[in-house]
Amino acid sequence: MATTGKQLFTTLEADGTLTVAIEDVDFPDPTGNQVLVKMEAAPINPSDLAILVGAADMENAEYSPGKFVAKMPEPFNAGSKARHGLKLPAGNEGAGTVVATGDSDAAKALMGQRVSCVPGNAYSQYCTADAQMCLPLGDHSSEEGASAFVNPMTALGFAENAKMDKQDAILHTVGASNLGQMLTRICQEDGLGLVNIVRKDDQVDLLQKIGSTHVVNSSQDDFMQKLSAAIDDTGAFYGFDPIGGGHAVDNAFKAMEQVAVSRMTEYSRYGSNQPKRMFIYGRLDTGPTTLSPSYGFGWTLSGWLLFPFLQAAGQETVGRMRKRVRDNLTTTFASHYKTRVNLNEMLTKEAVTDYRKMKTGEKYLVTPWS
Repeated sequence: MATTGKQLFTTLEADGTLTVAIEDVDFPDPTGNQVLVKMEAAPINPSDLAILVGAADMENAEYSPGKFVAKMPEPFNAGSKARHGLKLPAGNEGAGTVVATGDSDAAKALMGQRVSCVPGNAYSQYCTADAQMCLPLGDHSSEEGASAFVNPMTALGFAENAKMDKQDAILHTVGASNLGQMLTRICQEDGLGLVNIVRKDDQVDLLQKIGSTHVVNSSQDDFMQKLSAAIDDTGAFYGFDPIGGGHAVDNAFKAMEQVAVSRMTEYSRYGSNQPKRMFIYGRLDTGPTTLSPSYGFGWTLSGWLLFPFLQAAGQETVGRMRKRVRDNLTTTFASHYKTRVNLNEMLTKEAVTDYRKMKTGEKYLVTPWS
């Protein structure tokens, strides 16, 4: 017998009309390796906002209970042509209690357990998930386990990627974020150097209190000088950036090259031979990524996404990462939230205009049954 519950859907039409609304849905009984999870908590991550609101004009949107209708401006609407007319669920991850299972042994073993999962439709009162992708939470609450996948596995992925590429240090351009704090703890535990870039003095204090030794404030006049000194001290010619637009990557490459050139014994018109690599893993700034011809040719800029990395890393590595997250869910991988909203509340103007700003330390948690 199907289970009825509320679920969020987002639809973008060809004319740029974006409709996000809560609907009543019948969830079919799970089969095979599937489990039906009664969702109790789901975070609003930056990766969720692209499909939830994107670049839509939310200031002038029409809001009603459980729904908003907004306009997606160009060129963002044309860039989303592939989703025109599709009614899509949202919410990458969350946690809840398994209330029904398919007939596989792996699924049955989860019956009645509280689990973290990555269903892709976590903004819902129920969701169907693959048992293999569920992480049993044991005594941990759903709130503690709601963010047990995206940020923890991404931060761990950075460290694993660095080790695979034989790097001893990492540069991270949004150091005080929830993910950045996790990365700070991981690097301490794994003996990796880390250069954290932040924008405020209180963020410097926050990271120093949890043990970060190289924190650079980009709002200070001596930012580039201190960034170069931190890179020189750690050897962090390898970094990750969730901003995307603007000069964050450009600044990192400039500072890396300054350090590399200072170590050269002979001049070269082509710059240093030091490999410099940056990965963009988000688009907090949807503007163009600005690069300048000031760091030779020994640099590489590429994208980084979690799921392709996990596929390439293999089951053994992924299994080890998942176990590490579960064992350290309230310490290394602890998440904190500014406020909690239910499905209807997350679609109010007040909530949308606040959480779409993606301010450091102000993440929202969706609690579908509250």
